[in-house]
Amino acid sequence: MSIENTTARLHQLATYLRLRFGARVQKVPLDAGFSCPNRDGTLSRGGCVFCNPHGSGSGLGEEGLTLEEQWTVWTGRYARTRNAGLFIAYLQSFSNTYGPLDKLRHVLGALSTLPGIVGAAVGTRPDCVDNERLDLVAALPLPEVWLELGLQSAHDATLARINRGHDAATSERAVRAAAQRGLRVCAHLMAGLPGETGDDFLATVDWVNRLPVHGVKFHGVYVCAHTALARQWRAGKYTPLEREEYADLIARALPRLRPEIVIQRLTGDPAGDELLAPDWAGDKRATTARIHELLAQRGTWQGKDVAEHAPNEPGAPSAPQGPPAWFGVPAHRLPGAAPRLCDTEQARAWEAEYAAACAAFPHLRPIPGGE
Repeated sequence: MSIENTTARLHQLATYLRLRFGARVQKVPLDAGFSCPNRDGTLSRGGCVFCNPHGSGSGLGEEGLTLEEQWTVWTGRYARTRNAGLFIAYLQSFSNTYGPLDKLRHVLGALSTLPGIVGAAVGTRPDCVDNERLDLVAALPLPEVWLELGLQSAHDATLARINRGHDAATSERAVRAAAQRGLRVCAHLMAGLPGETGDDFLATVDWVNRLPVHGVKFHGVYVCAHTALARQWRAGKYTPLEREEYADLIARALPRLRPEIVIQRLTGDPAGDELLAPDWAGDKRATTARIHELLAQRGTWQGKDVAEHAPNEPGAPSAPQGPPAWFGVPAHRLPGAAPRLCDTEQARAWEAEYAAACAAFPHLRPIPGGE
């Protein structure tokens, strides 16, 4: 049974990294100048119906800054504003395994020499990975290497409707191939896609929960300027979810996900003036707060439904009565904590539960020398 934990009801990225490295770790968005087969004419030139033509990166690459220069800008900013000294390089914009193999090899080689780097996250599409590219990413000499895959939906009809350019079987093959190489896969999922119901979205969550993923990013569909979805919205052919509808879906989705899956994002984060609708999508803090509030009101947490529906074999532990303690960082693990804080019954119980979780899920284990 979990020790008392009344605040953390999901396994968030910041907590995961804090426990892995013993310090704050910040992801740094980088634009390496890759393209996308759904933009360059290989599949289409329109892209997915929701996709900003400029991609989802910081825009510094379009301004001509090299990877090293972008790194200097961001790490300097995070060191000042967030007291961060350890960083994960996030190749975010477009599909970062698409294009010449030599370019990917060069970019990955440049990442490993960046000051303060402890990990990398490579964003791409499921149809843009193959054995050679996965091997290159998996060979990065860093303790934390993620492959971020835009799966979006488990439903082929939806994928066709949004002009995705691949099917769900392609997504599943990519996830399994990456996991076989020891890569940590973060699956991107979207709620409110055109033509989908809430049940369709929850079926996608159940599908992902059966795959060997280590992380999930949830995104609410928002209408971005200069997209096909914007034209549908103006014509009255698409209506975005309301905030309460979206928060309810995520609060229903989280209990269906295994507890060791790292929740890297609860909602999207529109950049600049790209947002057309819904207005609430621009207030990330209020949306995440509502999700946390719903979890608390319902007395539920990430993994609760999974544990309750697991086979009850003889000798197996009973379903936990509360969220795992390691969903939160306790006082005795905070920087500068007094040694006496470690010598308490609560601290010892937390450490025992965390050790059991690390034994069951190796990716949770602290790196040597982290603490």
